[in-house]
Amino acid sequence: MSRKIIVHLSTKDVPGARAFYTALGFTVNEQISGETSVCIVMGDTISAMFTAEPTFATFSPRAICDTSKALEVLNCLSCSSRAEVDDIIQKALAAGGGVFEEAEDHDGVCYQHSFIDPDGHGWNLFHMVETP
Repeated sequence: MSRKIIVHLSTKDVPGARAFYTALGFTVNEQISGETSVCIVMGDTISAMFTAEPTFATFSPRAICDTSKALEVLNCLSCSSRAEVDDIIQKALAAGGGVFEEAEDHDGVCYQHSFIDPDGHGWNLFHMVETP
């Protein structure tokens, strides 16, 4: 069975999340998006659902993470090249995101860089060199 993953995150601003992630070059799955949530397609098997905090709070008895004080999770997304990592980082900065660590090259095997979106969610972008 082929599986897909949807990372489900809260947002203070659904239209803002839509604008931010489409500015990064991702698309929207309109079939499962609406007034209180937007589904951002990041690849064939990966999407991120951003749901307004009042609605998101109904999905769990636990409090929503205050991302200004804590990192709830570091979402890691593979990229096809170093250039794609750098391109998405530049788009994230231009769209209102921030960088929380500098780019790192791990002996030419892995290149990574990370950004924080306007809601404080952390994203680590990486490119792994394929070995034979």
